[in-house]
Amino acid sequence: ALWGLTVGFGIWVYTLFLPHLIHGGMLPETFITNGPFGIEWLRPYQLFGLQGLSQKSHAVFWSMLFNIGLYVGISVFKRPTALEHTQAALFVDIFKHAGEKERSLMWRGKASLPDLKSILSRFLGEDKSREALSSYARSNRVNWDKDIIEDAGLIVYIEKLLAGAIGSASARVIMDTAVTEEPPSIDEVMDMLDETRHAIAHSQELEKATTELKLANERLTELDKLKDDFISTVTHELKTPLTSVRSLTEILHDNPALDMNQRNKFLSIIVKETERLSRLITQVLDFQKIEAGIADWEFTHININDIIADALAASAQLLRDKHIQLDQNMALSPKIIRGDRDQLMQVMTNLISNAIKFCDRRNGKIIIKLTTENDILRVDVADNGAGIHKKDQDIIFEKFRQANTEPKGRPSGTGLGLTITKQIVELHHGRIWVESTPGKGSIFSFTLPTVTDSTR
Repeated sequence: ALWGLTVGFGIWVYTLFLPHLIHGGMLPETFITNGPFGIEWLRPYQLFGLQGLSQKSHAVFWSMLFNIGLYVGISVFKRPTALEHTQAALFVDIFKHAGEKERSLMWRGKASLPDLKSILSRFLGEDKSREALSSYARSNRVNWDKDIIEDAGLIVYIEKLLAGAIGSASARVIMDTAVTEEPPSIDEVMDMLDETRHAIAHSQELEKATTELKLANERLTELDKLKDDFISTVTHELKTPLTSVRSLTEILHDNPALDMNQRNKFLSIIVKETERLSRLITQVLDFQKIEAGIADWEFTHININDIIADALAASAQLLRDKHIQLDQNMALSPKIIRGDRDQLMQVMTNLISNAIKFCDRRNGKIIIKLTTENDILRVDVADNGAGIHKKDQDIIFEKFRQANTEPKGRPSGTGLGLTITKQIVELHHGRIWVESTPGKGSIFSFTLPTVTDSTR
């Protein structure tokens, strides 16, 4: 049809339109009298020597001859594609099957009913296949007693069911095999392979997404458990000092004549417990601010030696109360860094407090060491406690996570101290880690970039 229309239109232009250009002076008169290049049998009004017709009749004759001739000739000698075969069947039997959309004649062959049932069952399952065939039989009055089915509508119906499960190209090739018809063309096979490739890629994407969702769900479940543990821990940590403060306050209130030494002792305990509450609340608030990115930071040039000295001074009483030996190995020259003094003070206080908490209870010892190498300073805080198992050395820096180093289970605290410490160090472009062997203590280390003369 395409070749016929194209050549037929070309003949019409040549025999009817171009001769009119001669009157406008765009072509020579010899184009009509002698033909192009002097070839007389190409004269537009007497093409191939045909004479005795008017100009219009002559043009229509040759135009229709080439149009119909090419249409029929190419159609006869060219093998039709699957789409052309389908369209031909639709047009040839249009009156016989008008209105029967479900029975469009896409097939010209026969099929075995057991084969069709087997194909459907393999891809749709027994129950769904039986239901689909029963539904078709009721609406189309099909006789299932015949082993060979010539109902083209049933073939189309089954192919549509298969296309919904495995794709149209694959369904077409499978039905080509089941029905006594010509084998599938290479284009149809390639379409099936392309559909299969897309299906495999889509399946792999779904598998990857499912795995990611599964991991995310496991992580959410873990975080939910950690949240519950955190709430339980914070509640316990708040309740213990509050109970102590309330009990001692009631004693002081109910016994105004209490001995002064006893009164001072109770007041000292109350002060320590309120400080403990304050530290707990401050820790939670600091964590929330850092997580939300609203913490106030004031970066200045700081001598790290002063930070360490101030943190030790703040922890001096606790060191004395616990009878912990302190050794320092500090660099003699001042080491200047750029950072927030209060935040870095919190880092050192957290690490020293952590070391005090886990030191050996009888002969506690803490070593603080400061070294520098290639404009990077390193601070080590070592204790001689129970140590940390390898599996816990990464999780202790995660929020709400604590290593189980206590004989009675989970240690005291919120599990936020090392998380806050890690966040502060990393926001100062540093790194923090722990090295530990169970039974031989732990060394918490962090690095920070120093300020060179060129960066001051």
